[in-house]
Amino acid sequence: MSEKKLVREITSRDEDFAKWYTDIVLKADLVGYSGVKGCMVIRPYGYAIWENIQRILDGIFKDTGHENVYMPMFIPESLLNKEKDHIEGFAPEVAWVTHGGSELLAERMCIRPTSEVLFCEHYKNIISSYRDLPKLYNQWCSVVRWEKTTRPFLRSREFLWQEGHTAHADADDAVRETEQMLNVYADFCANSLNMPVLKGKKTESDKFAGAVATYCIEALMHDGKALQAGTSHYFGDKFAKVFDITYTNKENKLEFIHQASWGVTTRLIGAVIMSHGDDSGLVLPPAVAPVQVVIIPVAQHKPGVLEKAAELAERLKVAGLRVKLDDSDNSAGWKFSEYEMKGVPLRLEIGPKDIEQNQCVIVRRDTREKAFVGLDNLETEVSELLSALAKGIYQKSLENIQNRTYSCKNTDEINAAFAEKGDGFVKAMWCGDEKCEDEVKERTGAGSRCIPFEQEKISDVCVCCGKPAECMVIWGKAY
Repeated sequence: MSEKKLVREITSRDEDFAKWYTDIVLKADLVGYSGVKGCMVIRPYGYAIWENIQRILDGIFKDTGHENVYMPMFIPESLLNKEKDHIEGFAPEVAWVTHGGSELLAERMCIRPTSEVLFCEHYKNIISSYRDLPKLYNQWCSVVRWEKTTRPFLRSREFLWQEGHTAHADADDAVRETEQMLNVYADFCANSLNMPVLKGKKTESDKFAGAVATYCIEALMHDGKALQAGTSHYFGDKFAKVFDITYTNKENKLEFIHQASWGVTTRLIGAVIMSHGDDSGLVLPPAVAPVQVVIIPVAQHKPGVLEKAAELAERLKVAGLRVKLDDSDNSAGWKFSEYEMKGVPLRLEIGPKDIEQNQCVIVRRDTREKAFVGLDNLETEVSELLSALAKGIYQKSLENIQNRTYSCKNTDEINAAFAEKGDGFVKAMWCGDEKCEDEVKERTGAGSRCIPFEQEKISDVCVCCGKPAECMVIWGKAY
């Protein structure tokens, strides 16, 4: 398969971004279709990206004092119904189990859409004294939400995620946890996914069901649409009062615990695709790429070529890199196209002439720049090129945000900006009234994404009603 033919099989991003996305996830072997409607098969290459995301985040969670646990996947209806706001928020998306084998269950159970109530039940059983606090837990699992419209990684009825659930003695400690984990997510996106994000607080109408406050990170995709990349929630003592989770403080008085929760999902893979990919396929950040360097022997039938390629592969593996040597009988051109499609950060070419000159050719996936690299210093050169690629795709994503962020004083200006420059983030003032929040979306198609921590004064009045403004909000069309 020639490179040109392969590229033609991918729809151009500018022609049809949604079709381009579907082409990528299928042709790069990230997902497969399933007979289970609304669910996807995550294929080995796609799952390897998730494993790298999981590995990095799990290490950070443990470094910040968290422990992994696992809760049941079933939640009795009576337990789910205990927190009114929580169940109302999830009721339309809950999948119910009514039978065990052939027998009707005495009480139906839902397949977890999230696990707050299970953790609350557990906390009540294990927390009695201030000495038992804090409890810093995380679990890696899948959840089910019966979505009507699904897209691979972005929205599916079953998806993989991690959900942190923590219990604290007081509000200050719980809020610190909420903010700390939001910063963990933002740093991870920047450093490991090479994707800049905005940090902020969700409006009251958009916060997590049952939360006192929800904080989020928002990314901007290549097409100018926003993607919520992670959330962190402060619950206060709301769940504790419902579940009667108390502890004895140092003065021997009963207090309610305060809670936080936080999570990211496989939607991060979708974010990586839409942030960095191009018309030739994926462009993967080195930190999460299943293969960081692919070695392509050129004229591999000639003496010494395969041996030298294998030697280089082993050296790079010893240096801690994820390396693949493709010594198959496919043509070099086919291999170039294949690994470009799969977004492998660096392609290393080695042939007879290179061996004679004690060098190799290395090609960056993002810029396609070629470099002649001496073999004596290969490990250092490869490491530097990977670092340069990571910085390069981060900068490109950052420029996308900068070029697609508009300051607007009214909804007419929002519509004009979208019409002239395309979708993006909009900075605009808001009076705090939910009716205005809804009206902005109705007029422009852009909903509130977050109230950013870094506030600016775009004007004195609300973008919608003209009344005095309360804060600046980031608005945008979203996935």
